[in-house]
Amino acid sequence: MNRLSSTLFLAVLGLACSTVLLAQTKEPKIGSPAAVRAAAAALTGEEADVKRMLQEKFPGLEVVSITKSPYFGLYEVFAGDQLVYTDAKVSYVIVGTVIDPNTRVNLTEERLQALKAINVTDLPLDQAIKIVRGNGERKFIVFSDADCPYCKQFEKTAAGMDNTTAYVLLYPIDQLHPDAARKSRMIWCAPDRPKAWLDFMLKGTLPGNDGSCDTPLPQLQALAQKYRVVATPTLVFMDGRVVPGALPRERLEKELARSDAAKTAKN
Repeated sequence: MNRLSSTLFLAVLGLACSTVLLAQTKEPKIGSPAAVRAAAAALTGEEADVKRMLQEKFPGLEVVSITKSPYFGLYEVFAGDQLVYTDAKVSYVIVGTVIDPNTRVNLTEERLQALKAINVTDLPLDQAIKIVRGNGERKFIVFSDADCPYCKQFEKTAAGMDNTTAYVLLYPIDQLHPDAARKSRMIWCAPDRPKAWLDFMLKGTLPGNDGSCDTPLPQLQALAQKYRVVATPTLVFMDGRVVPGALPRERLEKELARSDAAKTAKN
């Protein structure tokens, strides 16, 4: 399914219904993204029927997974990079958020992050600009566009933090910022890439070169498309969670702590 079809699907659903559900129940167990897609291809029984009916009503829809949710007998559908809910006959499709009223946790967002999780060992960090602050023990990865104002806002936030390592993957989005690729090449070709990146993002100063060296931009473009990164900045934490947006410092601190806790628990 192409991005336009996906967008139209979600737009139609958004017009149909938007709601917030309150729930006090456990989320379904989640496998790796590859396992989720394999399971979707092997659906049987009611889940397979739900998939068939959805695709009849929304031709071309790529259904990544369908799972029986613990919410009111609804099915959770992961499609078009979003989560929606539907009944067994696809009579209604619910676009909205499930909230645990006791913890105030957004269960839909938590579930979506898990479904979109990336195995960070698959990411080419040797093609990143590595920026270390303090002891660098708190790590994250960020897809960033040199001309993206939100990316610059995020860099200002990150500059005020300590003990972090940021792996910046250059991802100029040509449709939005036609000159970003040129600037990204100039930054990559600088002898001190971290300094060149920060000088431009924080001060607007580009390095004095013509950007004619070999760069990883084509590979990083393909990587972003593979993982459906459609916005910048998009952060990837070391536990694999993908969080788009220029997070404020409080939220970034919280996400880094959560990532570290997950890593400690795994070890």
